[in-house]
Amino acid sequence: MSDLKKSLVLGALTLFVSTGIHAQKNLDAVLNNLDAKSESYGEIAQTIWDLAEMGYQEEKSAALLQKTLADAGFIINKGLASIPTAFIAEYGSGSPIIGIMGEYDALPGLSQQAVPEKKSAGKAAGHACGHHLFGTASAAAAIAAKEWMKTNNTKGTLRFYGTPAEEGGGAKVYMSREGLFDDVDVALHWHPSSQNAASAAAALSNISAKFRFYGVSAHAAGAPERGRSSLDGIEAMNNMVNLMREHIPQETRIHYVITDGGKAPNVVPDFAEVYYYARHNRRDVVKSIFDRIVKAAEGAALGTGTTMDYEIVNGVYELLPNLTLQKVVHDNLTQVGGVEYSAEEKSFADKIAISLGQESANLAKAKNVQPYKETARAYGSTDVGDVSFVVPTVGFGTATWVPGTSAHSWQAVAAGGTSIGNKGMMVAAKTLALTAINLFQDSELVQKAKEEFQERRGANFKYIPLLGDRAPALDYRN
Repeated sequence: MSDLKKSLVLGALTLFVSTGIHAQKNLDAVLNNLDAKSESYGEIAQTIWDLAEMGYQEEKSAALLQKTLADAGFIINKGLASIPTAFIAEYGSGSPIIGIMGEYDALPGLSQQAVPEKKSAGKAAGHACGHHLFGTASAAAAIAAKEWMKTNNTKGTLRFYGTPAEEGGGAKVYMSREGLFDDVDVALHWHPSSQNAASAAAALSNISAKFRFYGVSAHAAGAPERGRSSLDGIEAMNNMVNLMREHIPQETRIHYVITDGGKAPNVVPDFAEVYYYARHNRRDVVKSIFDRIVKAAEGAALGTGTTMDYEIVNGVYELLPNLTLQKVVHDNLTQVGGVEYSAEEKSFADKIAISLGQESANLAKAKNVQPYKETARAYGSTDVGDVSFVVPTVGFGTATWVPGTSAHSWQAVAAGGTSIGNKGMMVAAKTLALTAINLFQDSELVQKAKEEFQERRGANFKYIPLLGDRAPALDYRN
């Protein structure tokens, strides 16, 4: 090799190494910057935890996230899809367009103090699914990615999607129906969990509805023959649906609560209401099961001399996986790693573990990242499913709860109100930020994800929401 060729090769190699080192320094700066702001983001998350606003009632929580993003240079567009607490915060212009979703609604009836024993905080709701952490981490990631874009003069559009009422309200469905995700190249999300995992996720399709029965009031002892009990209608319906369970696919889940069963035993109730969820991992199956539930309600009304109507509250798709994106997210989560508990956090965690029937907390699941898998079983549902059929979508979970904790429990609320939740939240923020940066850097990755998305979704797919053309159910928590 001539001296000139040697010089050129050596120069190219030096440039390659130098570029790689510079890129890594940039990424290290992103992670260090998030570390430096972790206390501030923890305060935001805990403010939302304390507010504990339920679906479509998250005025203060949404406003806090909007201010946080606006102060960081994002343009805010709020009140979207006829939902007062839905918003988009946007930075940049042009392609690619990367979206990061954030939630912030609490669950009713799960008030809990940030202590390792069951103790109500005296509120109407609690963050038993950790959405205070979800929204804050996603906002932190968006801000970190935005700062990286500005530092590196990177073109493209970054959006934070403020998506309220995930717990049964389905804001993402209305936002998808409105076309707010149509131009997005890739959408990112995460969820609080009791472990760190970025394997391919799954979620059940779900249709929920409130069935309302109308009867005739009468004195239950003095003139029972004049009465027609709306509660009898609900009980007859519930009995028939429970008998139906023997004759539906075993993956199906059906649950209900009687939200209004009358006011006094000696008054035949003329109004009663029951709230149903039906789930399956295929939306066509859940639609057929829901139709059978409606038939049971109609039969119950006929048999009890009452009348019935129903309102579909929510309907969500199953999740559509994207393995092209999933592996990238897993690699980023592995690079970030899990969390180490302090002695105080370990003491808290051990007490929580005892309440879960364990001798002590398995902290390895908080510290380590679970092995990558390309398949998963589904148990819950999420309106992220609808987004995943509109745009390539990927997510993961981090250990914001004591290992072994179930979502929708007082233990989840308690840990989410402590530094344990905050630590797991920052793992999520870092993973989201790194993934967004990967997507801005690698157009081939984005294109490959789109190709897989089109193949999985099918060439003739047309997005039709399961909840039809109804307006957002803004009062579903009332």
